[in-house]
Amino acid sequence: MTKHYSTSEGILDAGDSGGVRGGAYFSLQHRLFRAVWNMTWLLFAAWTPPPLHAWRRFLLRLFGAKIGRHTRIYGSARIWYPPNLEMGDYSVLGWRVNCYSQGRVVLEEYANVAQYVHLVTGSHDIDSPTFQLYTRPIRICRHAWIASNAFVGPGVTVGEGAVLGGCGVAFKDLEPWTVYTGNPAQPLRKRSPSSVVDAGNAKNEN
Repeated sequence: MTKHYSTSEGILDAGDSGGVRGGAYFSLQHRLFRAVWNMTWLLFAAWTPPPLHAWRRFLLRLFGAKIGRHTRIYGSARIWYPPNLEMGDYSVLGWRVNCYSQGRVVLEEYANVAQYVHLVTGSHDIDSPTFQLYTRPIRICRHAWIASNAFVGPGVTVGEGAVLGGCGVAFKDLEPWTVYTGNPAQPLRKRSPSSVVDAGNAKNEN
């Protein structure tokens, strides 16, 4: 497994920063940015009614996220670091989603992430004496659905039209148009592409 310690993501060398002894894993600039972001979301978004998706899109874009048209992002969702988030048109981050975007998180068009889902891009090297933090990107492809309480781990690509069932746990890529359940996620059956709404017929939602 390739582990990325890229300083461009603000990740520090845990040996230098003393991360295992309670030191920082991210640069001061990175931490200050997140502090301002968290306060902004708490004051101006977390409490807002569900229909105010346009306002929440504006705030995320202001902080560097790439947000498409008609996306739905609920106020109770938590986005750890907006510059690492990219959402295609009509994609959804449901209520109380934990988007732990230490690394890149991409939701393609019509991707649907349901309530209480965890999208976790960061982990620690358990063979490292400094417990080094690393990140790997997550990609949720077009028309994929991550159901309630599921967990998607670092480096996972959820293929087009794939479904990860409720409370499912994915640490490996999910094949397109396949339904997965369980921990670890196992294929259950195929899903028909005709089961999704055609892009040209989609209803505009704000």
